[in-house]
Amino acid sequence: MAGWHRLLLHVVFLFTVAGTFTSCDSEHTVVIGSKNFTEQIILGELLAQQIEARTDLRVKRQFNLGGTFVCHQALVSMKIDAYVEYTGTALTAILHGSPSSDPEAVFGTVQEAYRSRFNVEWLPPLGFTNTFAIMIRTEEAERLGIRTLSQLAKQAPQWHAAFGYEFLERADGFTGLAKTYGLRFAEPPRVMDLALTYQALADRVVDVIAGDSTNGLIIALGLTVLEDDRHYFPAYQAAPVVSAKGDARLSTLRAALSALAGAVTDHDMRRLNYEVDGKRRDIAKVVKEFRQEKRL
Repeated sequence: MAGWHRLLLHVVFLFTVAGTFTSCDSEHTVVIGSKNFTEQIILGELLAQQIEARTDLRVKRQFNLGGTFVCHQALVSMKIDAYVEYTGTALTAILHGSPSSDPEAVFGTVQEAYRSRFNVEWLPPLGFTNTFAIMIRTEEAERLGIRTLSQLAKQAPQWHAAFGYEFLERADGFTGLAKTYGLRFAEPPRVMDLALTYQALADRVVDVIAGDSTNGLIIALGLTVLEDDRHYFPAYQAAPVVSAKGDARLSTLRAALSALAGAVTDHDMRRLNYEVDGKRRDIAKVVKEFRQEKRL
């Protein structure tokens, strides 16, 4: 009976996973995905509203799918039609390339590699860069005079850190950062869901986190982003990536989404994140107001 029970659970699991995605087989429907944090859901909604406003296509939203690898696989397997990716993430996590701080070179590299290897097209960047950011509480930054990662390295052995799983595993994550700055903490960094790390830092559960440079909680929770004075982190321009598998919808999507090129500044993205995370406002309403403000 135990064997049959395990088999039944396995079958149920497979059907559940399969049901997570909606097939992109309709010529009149597009599926927009996102990763599992606030900024990504905002950007997914931005793409969705842009398509709805500029085309006759129906849009299905499949947000909060998971991390980079889940969204990438969903795109190349045509479970979703588009989502927003970051150039530095694509370069290091998907293409296993070496980090680079040259934005144009990174964009060119990922654009060509995605087209030839995955039949995926990178559209023009949205206008902002979201890089990893090492943060501490502003109170400690001011009291100890810590402004850079080099200065953090001297204090780190007395502090505790928490990082998201991706940051601990990626080529441009903690291992390389620790080597570059000689970082060593009181104990190995704990693994924590990225969305929970900001509040954990504010609540003094930990002393150091790796977050997103555009996160609205930075100001709301009194956190300080430390300067990457040795320029470790690569360029992370945000841009729509679209499946280009010979579908007639591609030209329509390209025209609608390319109109977003350069429309979102670093300040805009931080403000949008704060409206959602700080003020607890509805994402669809926040995005609608932003599009009206920008006349998109």
